[in-house]
Amino acid sequence: MKNLSFAIMFIVLAAVLVASQTLFVVKETERAVVLKFGEIVRDDVKPGLHFKLPIMNDVKKFDARILTMDSRPQRYLTLEKKAVIVDSYVKWKISNVARFYQSTSGDEFVANRVLSSRVDTGLRNQFGERTMHEVVSGEREELMTELRDRIDGVAQSELGITIVDIRVKRIDLPPDVSESVYQRMRTEREREAREHRSKGLELAEGIRADADRQRVVLEAEAQRDAEMIRGDGDAQAAAIYAEAYQQDPEFFDFYRSLQAYRESFANSGDVFVLDPEGEFFKYFKETN
Repeated sequence: MKNLSFAIMFIVLAAVLVASQTLFVVKETERAVVLKFGEIVRDDVKPGLHFKLPIMNDVKKFDARILTMDSRPQRYLTLEKKAVIVDSYVKWKISNVARFYQSTSGDEFVANRVLSSRVDTGLRNQFGERTMHEVVSGEREELMTELRDRIDGVAQSELGITIVDIRVKRIDLPPDVSESVYQRMRTEREREAREHRSKGLELAEGIRADADRQRVVLEAEAQRDAEMIRGDGDAQAAAIYAEAYQQDPEFFDFYRSLQAYRESFANSGDVFVLDPEGEFFKYFKETN
């Protein structure tokens, strides 16, 4: 009984060992090639369960998803010989597994290094054919499309990969150029600020002059109205005085004399040199 159990376990272990050496699984996110003593005998193995010969065959698996190569920022010259710092990235995937393995030995680092060199040369040529305005805004999309199509053909023939997309993340100016550009922008903004201030001062002077003119006109009109009202009041007062004088001339003279005395002797320090017999002191002498 024990020998039978031992035999069954041995057979199972042997079957597992043989299966592990003859069966392999390719995931949905992978592609593979089967080698026979280092030579490709089956390429582009699709996802699923597959067989191989132990010892003779070897399997190399590769990531079939879209991969990203993020390049370091590089310095390029535009058509006007202006330097720019360009930060870009490339999206690529394996399209020909056999060629990819033959050209890179299945090493993504080697593929990225070769692809980076091609992209760097392509970007240098593309930027050298365009002006600063074109690479920044005018023809940026056209530049990326043209570069992708050009490098894609080379990448497929040399590396067995397809270029999905090439994008420029940022375009910056070198520090020395940036400082001169910022200084020029600062000077331009200061000039515009001075123009706005001068226009504001001119407008303020116009508003102030108009306000002064209105003030003079209002004061003149008010002075005119005051003089007219004062004149009407004086005329009415004169008419009232005249009417009162006609009713009792003697009393009117007496009343006016009292007003003259009150106004003349209002201050104790005032001194008058007058003839005591004059008309001014008439009511000082008369008792009846």
